[in-house]
Amino acid sequence: MLVRVPFTVEENYAGWRLDRYLQEKIRRLSRARIQKLIETRLEHDGPRPLKPSTRVAPGLCFALLKEAEPEPETPLDFAVVHDDGPLVVVDKPAGLPVHPTARYLLHTFTALAKARFPGRKIDPAHRLDRETSGLLCCGGAPEHTGFLKRAFAHGRVQKAYLALVEGAPPEERFEVDAPLRLSGASRVRVRMHVERDGLPSRTGFEVLGRRRAPDGAPIALLACHPRTGRQHQIRAHLLHAGLPMVGDKIYGPDEEIFDRFTRHAMTDEDRARLRLPRHALHAFRLEVPHPTEKRRISLEVPLPEDLQGFWDSCR
Repeated sequence: MLVRVPFTVEENYAGWRLDRYLQEKIRRLSRARIQKLIETRLEHDGPRPLKPSTRVAPGLCFALLKEAEPEPETPLDFAVVHDDGPLVVVDKPAGLPVHPTARYLLHTFTALAKARFPGRKIDPAHRLDRETSGLLCCGGAPEHTGFLKRAFAHGRVQKAYLALVEGAPPEERFEVDAPLRLSGASRVRVRMHVERDGLPSRTGFEVLGRRRAPDGAPIALLACHPRTGRQHQIRAHLLHAGLPMVGDKIYGPDEEIFDRFTRHAMTDEDRARLRLPRHALHAFRLEVPHPTEKRRISLEVPLPEDLQGFWDSCR
């Protein structure tokens, strides 16, 4: 049996080739396999057929047909932090994808929100990686989501993250100003690299605490303030600063771990080296303009149990 997996192109992918966009979304498939899917299993209601070389635009909707198979297990609940109708903010658990992908359809935030809020159109205004926990901002109706997406795009939203990193930051406050782009210089296709001709990218960091892991390795708790909104920006900038994020399979101690993870071939040594089963990034603070009222909403959520437990294990 075939199931239909819908996609809607986000603003930050404007101008990408369709095959490259889908390769970003379906990381375990080769480009050749992606191109074959576009040719044989893509549904689109537009006036022109979509090809692998088609340049995508924000809002473009299409679907891929795939063989039905059991979805990976994910958390199937989330806490509502704020809901006044037009604005809905939730605390997304780590492991829950926001949007459908080739592997996830019903086990996604959008599917869970549809079931939890019948009769409402709760849609995210931005993205959080599957492993990232924390505040996810949504509109309560399409016009409210559109307002919020424009606020994110125009820099009118303030976000802050908490991250646990390996290493000892040399200063209590520092900033990484390093352009990022997908360069193809890595076997991990989605890995962003610091390149001179990349997109301008800046992140401010503040040390909130310093401890040592049980094996003596220095660990720091950082507040991260992205000044721009590039893919994987905080994680890539931390690696560039010599402070890889705890649990990060792509920007951590060895990018080959990510390859083994996608093949379900991680070793006990990999798990010990990562220290945590997911990357230690949590969206803890959000300040956003209200979609219908002339005021700003500020919200915070603390570290979740897994990250707090790891931090408490350090001394």
